[in-house]
Amino acid sequence: MTTTFEIQVDNERTLDQFRRWGYLAAHLNPLRTDASELPPELRTNGETSALGRRIYCGAIGAEFMHIPDQERRYWVQERMEGEPESPDRPWLLERIVAAETFEQVIQKHYPGTKRFSLEGLASLIPLLDAVVNDAADRGAIEAVIGMSHRGRLNVMVHIVGTAPVDIFAEFEDVDPRSVLGGGDVKYHIGATGQYITRKGQHVQMRLVSGPSHLEAVDPVLMGRVRAKQHRLGDGGQAKVLPILIHGDAAFAGQGIASESLNLASLNGFSVGGTIHIIANNLIGFTAMAQELYSGSFASDVAKRLAMPIFHVNSEDPEAVIRAARMASEYRATFESDVLIDLIGFRRHGHSEIDDPTMTQPVLYDRIKDHPTLATIFAKSTGTDPASLISDHTDRYESAKAEAGSMKKKPRLSMLPPYWQGYVGGPYSASYEVETSVGEAELQSVLGVLSTIPDTFSIHPKVKRVLDRRGEMMKGTTLIDFGTAELMAFGTLILNGIPIRVSGQDSRRGTFAQRHAVYKDIQTREEYVPLSHLDPDQPAFEIYNSMLSEAAVLGFEYGFSREFPDGLVLWEAQFGDFVNGAQVILDQFISAAEDKWGLLSGLTLLLPHGYEGQGPEHSSARIERFLQLAAEDNMQICQPSTAAQYFHLLRRQALRKWRKPLIIFTPKSMLRMPDASSAIGAFTAGQFQPILQDLETAEAKQIIVCSGKIGRELRLERKRRQRTDIAIVFVEQLYRFPEEELGAELRRHADAREIFWVQEEPANMGALNYVVPILERIGDGRSIRTVKRSASASPATGSAKAHALEQKTLIDLALG
Repeated sequence: MTTTFEIQVDNERTLDQFRRWGYLAAHLNPLRTDASELPPELRTNGETSALGRRIYCGAIGAEFMHIPDQERRYWVQERMEGEPESPDRPWLLERIVAAETFEQVIQKHYPGTKRFSLEGLASLIPLLDAVVNDAADRGAIEAVIGMSHRGRLNVMVHIVGTAPVDIFAEFEDVDPRSVLGGGDVKYHIGATGQYITRKGQHVQMRLVSGPSHLEAVDPVLMGRVRAKQHRLGDGGQAKVLPILIHGDAAFAGQGIASESLNLASLNGFSVGGTIHIIANNLIGFTAMAQELYSGSFASDVAKRLAMPIFHVNSEDPEAVIRAARMASEYRATFESDVLIDLIGFRRHGHSEIDDPTMTQPVLYDRIKDHPTLATIFAKSTGTDPASLISDHTDRYESAKAEAGSMKKKPRLSMLPPYWQGYVGGPYSASYEVETSVGEAELQSVLGVLSTIPDTFSIHPKVKRVLDRRGEMMKGTTLIDFGTAELMAFGTLILNGIPIRVSGQDSRRGTFAQRHAVYKDIQTREEYVPLSHLDPDQPAFEIYNSMLSEAAVLGFEYGFSREFPDGLVLWEAQFGDFVNGAQVILDQFISAAEDKWGLLSGLTLLLPHGYEGQGPEHSSARIERFLQLAAEDNMQICQPSTAAQYFHLLRRQALRKWRKPLIIFTPKSMLRMPDASSAIGAFTAGQFQPILQDLETAEAKQIIVCSGKIGRELRLERKRRQRTDIAIVFVEQLYRFPEEELGAELRRHADAREIFWVQEEPANMGALNYVVPILERIGDGRSIRTVKRSASASPATGSAKAHALEQKTLIDLALG
């Protein structure tokens, strides 16, 4: 005889199968009327099975049994198996009508114009309403949204608070002369506004500008949110809510989305949980789901993390609101990411000018006759939506008429108050600042850098680093690059400027040159000397990042956007690795000011130099950065002495001119005595865009170069006792110091030949950028070049071949 206990166990086991697999049979696709086939585990009968189907196979399919934390699994289970709150149906209908009518009015007046309509996913608007309202109830004062094109204009109007007239002005292309050669299309630009909750709370809204590289905005948003939370101090994670709205094809297909998910709980990068929403059309451009991802859902990439996934049918608005509230509460409870997979369709083609019937004729024949969500929901609630539709139509028609008479392009976003006093635009000499530091202050910083607590057990090799720093403090040893960098950080901190550094193994430094964090070899305790300069000092943060370039560089770019008053640095382990983040360079760092009017003072540290380590550890691709440089959009420098590096970092932080700074940092030169500096070079002077050759008075030949090759040339010139060759370093490649270099060339008036010498092959490096400038400022003198032969690869893989090549370069230059 079966006992009551056995029946209960059996029922619980049956229900557990639905908790685990029910989402596979949930009714999620609004264009399908038939039920999904039940997995074998769920093909059972009885009351418990019926209950399981009702809870887990309806309009919400919950994936949560992969979460290893039992408390979190039980939390989702309780919410799914409890009775949902009754939503405000009249409010829900109004939100849906507002969203759909907005799209219909645009379609009426601007047929065949790209807008990336939200029709088919209109319930995204009440979903966001619910999330922001719930967050405000929990203390949120700001929400930051990152999203791609689909529904962006709708979100701007109905969530961010952009006036409809301003959106219609974008369609009218008001005042085109104001953006000649710049600006961006309406579905890429950002916006700011105020959201007023149903209880009257005000939430600051920011929609992040983003490119067509759909998921590239993900880490940028997370960096911005982290910085905003940092500014607010304790409780900041609850006060600033991050929301990322993904496309289904992009979320599954673009690696930067997966990289960004991995930042969720990492030290230095967490934001207390991001609410992710997939605006799921079940199609990407013209490709169907089975062509876009290998799993059952576009969201499968998120299952590797301990986060719940709520799949929801977009044409069940009540289920959508329930999923939104569960997601919002989960994020607040566990400070964890959560994902809502909002499944719908795309009523028009990819961009309204595309004809989808060419590639998806059956699908779009079905969509053509499918009623609007407003019609479906109004019918289910017994409501006539006609008056609502009329009111919203009149509102948008009025905005369209007003936009037609506008003369000036509207500004859709405003910078936060902490950007006051910082500027972009063209360079002016008036922006220059004093970067030298008094010797007493330098000694104080060096003292901290060379001291550890009495009870601290330091590694013997690191102890030698401390001892050398002590000798530098006494003036008996020249200051190397690593110490000069930490001195720059320390003196800036004493100036009240916070510092943030991240990169792969940046706390120690790829070449063991930094040692910003000391580790106790017995207790594993950490000691960060630059956090002990002054009781009231700003933060010094340095993090080892995950093994990613794109997501981490995007994150730091985003952080720098919210910290103009700090120095934010990202370091590549080797400079060539930055090509893994090319989309961030192209779309944000080089172009954001021109496209969106957004400034950043982010500094990139890219180790560069040919030391025989092969193609992947030689070149940071100077040529690519120079191709991106125009209109004073960035600074590109290669300092060749420790003091130059010190002054360059301080200049970046102290100037009010906010531009990205690309620094090609050294490797072998880090400890080269010829590149080290005496303490007097830090207490006087400033960064020099060129370094004159003061050792040669009557040169017959001038060598112009940049970086390590110049140090090698000077050492070999000294060995050969050549006094007729001047070697001039270009320390700043962009903006190029034509005036300063021209003056130096004229100083050596007897030299009839000017050589550009570089380590890189002829099709790389600065050659093609610099030579035309030399021809322009060389007063008719012969311009010759010494370089490696043009090559498909940056460098040889043979150390011996490298040595032969390097010797030949030097012989040709000095011969």
